[in-house]
Amino acid sequence: MKLAILGTRGVPNFHGGFEQFAEYFSVYMASKGHEIYVYSPHNHPFKENKFKGVNIIHCYDPEHKVGTFGQFIYDLNCILDSRRKAFDIILQLGYTSSSVWGWLLPKKAFILTNMDGLEWKRSKYSPRVRKFLKYAEKWGVKYSDHLIADSLGIQEYLKLEYQKDSTYIPYGAEVFETPNPEILNSYELSPYAYNMLIARLEPENNIETILDGISMDPNKTCFLVVGKHETAYGEYLKDRYSASEHIKFLGGIYDIRALDNLRYYSQLYFHGHSVGGTNPSLLEAMASNALIIAHNNIFNRSILENDAFFFDTSEDVLRLLRNSKSEHQTWISNNISKIRSLYSWDLINRKYEKLMEDCLER
Repeated sequence: MKLAILGTRGVPNFHGGFEQFAEYFSVYMASKGHEIYVYSPHNHPFKENKFKGVNIIHCYDPEHKVGTFGQFIYDLNCILDSRRKAFDIILQLGYTSSSVWGWLLPKKAFILTNMDGLEWKRSKYSPRVRKFLKYAEKWGVKYSDHLIADSLGIQEYLKLEYQKDSTYIPYGAEVFETPNPEILNSYELSPYAYNMLIARLEPENNIETILDGISMDPNKTCFLVVGKHETAYGEYLKDRYSASEHIKFLGGIYDIRALDNLRYYSQLYFHGHSVGGTNPSLLEAMASNALIIAHNNIFNRSILENDAFFFDTSEDVLRLLRNSKSEHQTWISNNISKIRSLYSWDLINRKYEKLMEDCLER
């Protein structure tokens, strides 16, 4: 098949979950002999037109000049280009800034859309933006031939809200099996002597709830905050917790080996995401031998089931700090088994490929 992937900041991944999926899936599809194209911004660090058999189409993205509005222009440029390529299938990853142009999508292509999370619920957005995002979600449903939900919660929501069936396919991960404690040296850390979180520093990820609990820790155990903090909210967090010297803001880390080892050798791993479906960083934590303390919501519980602790308040966080990784090896083993049987990249890639073959047959 001739397939295009729209809606990402390009491959190879330098950004986040959608980009990671696009990289894994596009390379897989190319290896299976499909003609695969991924749209990337013109200023993506990777400038070549081919990546491991994947065709890269660079489109102009003015976000660096005009801010968020540039994402809408970038999506428009990608969609206009796709009209000239005679694709069999177009896979859209998200709808936030592309659905306003949905009526321009090529009519002869089958439009598959991964609906991501409930973007309009994100507290970082103003009421006006959240209202727009609810309309954008509606347009995303309207202009798609079929929907993909990356969690059972999202699948249920789409059925109730729009009376639309969707195919449930989560994200993937690979079990981390080559730990190297020497990587901790560059962070001045010792194995199992620290706790951590990895997240975009945004309010809906419950960063403050976690750090409020951590700041009250009488033992002052080292706590790592991994995520880009050169933002207004990031600066606010650093100022708010400046008196808690055991809280260390490391910034964004994109070296997967470093991240895997940091997770592997952590004592406790906090996951605060509360909006959206199957979060990639949660699967990666499960795959990296982490003992997880997650925000108490349907998305996290549907993945972790009974193999994690859950928190609602900062008092919960403080109380759960008493736990030890060595006492919960069964939970860790169960989560590793889930990655192998339910969330391996090979399994996820094959599910997407099968869905596309079914769509073309229809």
